[in-house]
Amino acid sequence: MSESNAAEVISVGTELLLGEILNTNAQFLAQELARLGIPHYYQTVVGDNILRLQKAVAIGCERSRLLIFTGGLGPTPDDLTTEALADFFQARLIERAEILADIAQKFARRGRQMSPSNRKQALIPEGAEVLPNPTGSAPGMIWQPRPGLTILTFPGVPSEMQVMWRETAVPFLLSQGWGEAVIYSRTLRFWGIAESTLAEKVSAQLALPNPTVAPYAGKGEVRLRISAKAKTEAEATQLIAPVAQQIQEIVGLDYYGSDDDTLASVVGALLKQANQTVAVAESCTGGGLGEFLTRVSGSSAYFRGGVISYDNQVKVELLGVSPEDLAQQGAVSDVVAQQMATGVRERLKSNWGLSITGIAGPDGGSDTKPVGLVYLGLAAPDGLVESYRYLFGETRGREMIRWFSICTILDLLRRRLVA
Repeated sequence: MSESNAAEVISVGTELLLGEILNTNAQFLAQELARLGIPHYYQTVVGDNILRLQKAVAIGCERSRLLIFTGGLGPTPDDLTTEALADFFQARLIERAEILADIAQKFARRGRQMSPSNRKQALIPEGAEVLPNPTGSAPGMIWQPRPGLTILTFPGVPSEMQVMWRETAVPFLLSQGWGEAVIYSRTLRFWGIAESTLAEKVSAQLALPNPTVAPYAGKGEVRLRISAKAKTEAEATQLIAPVAQQIQEIVGLDYYGSDDDTLASVVGALLKQANQTVAVAESCTGGGLGEFLTRVSGSSAYFRGGVISYDNQVKVELLGVSPEDLAQQGAVSDVVAQQMATGVRERLKSNWGLSITGIAGPDGGSDTKPVGLVYLGLAAPDGLVESYRYLFGETRGREMIRWFSICTILDLLRRRLVA
């Protein structure tokens, strides 16, 4: 399918360009277009400027048949989307009585008086159809200003846009012959393997035409997105399944989950399956490990609790760490990591004990113990206690060192549970 038959998302708002808010609307629409099997090659973000907005429209018209706008439909002077489109296609703006009545009724239900500036939201180009907004004041429009071109406009508020998309836009697009195929994706997640190493191992799969396999990396995790195009989601799933299975067999334990899985949710499921519990002792992560575990609904079934032993005296009094070892080896050492893991396991009566002690920086490092040095402790149900030394590197920054520490200790526990 040529690019001219594709959709393009144009997000309007200077606040997007300034980074004041995340462009979640573009993400949502990209996922929805893929679900419908509508090709989507371009996204544009443009500020609240009528000339630049019209330039984006001109470019979009040359390369796409479906232009989807979000933002710029409010009542203030910087809300310019409708005005810019009408002027570009030389169409008159018409005040629609039904829109005006709907806006007034919504204000009345809230016990408020409609501002005169809200009349602006009742204006749409002559020939356009109203795209109703059930929850907000700003409606959108469905407009075909010239043959072969369709324009949809939505407000920038994500909750309003999503309802309007699902209730009106999707049925309209399907009625117009869009979405004859679906593009369905599954994401495989990996920890403990570099993106380049993973790509080498699955090089044959990366060359497939349908489904396609593409690698992504971020925050220590590597992902493979497997995408298939088919007539139905069921057919796409059937194309993806054998490829996903091949990859998992090739990569082995470095694969930890799929789609919305996290290391915390996977570890939680394994603990529940084994009818076991875990407790944590944290120093440099300051409770981050416990917080990550408890993001998972139902984690009370396997998470006993934790001790934030930031101060050495807490390590001694609550976890039973040896004062002599602290004095001789320091808090950031293998022996202290082991004693922290053992102490929290015994005191909280859990099957597993995990510990993290390290130097997250930016201060506190030395030649022998640099920023980024972390020791992870693991106390197992059989009494075996292990510690692991990692040098995550000061250039990663404090938060990333903490994040790597949390994910790595969970991955270590995952591998033990699987084994």
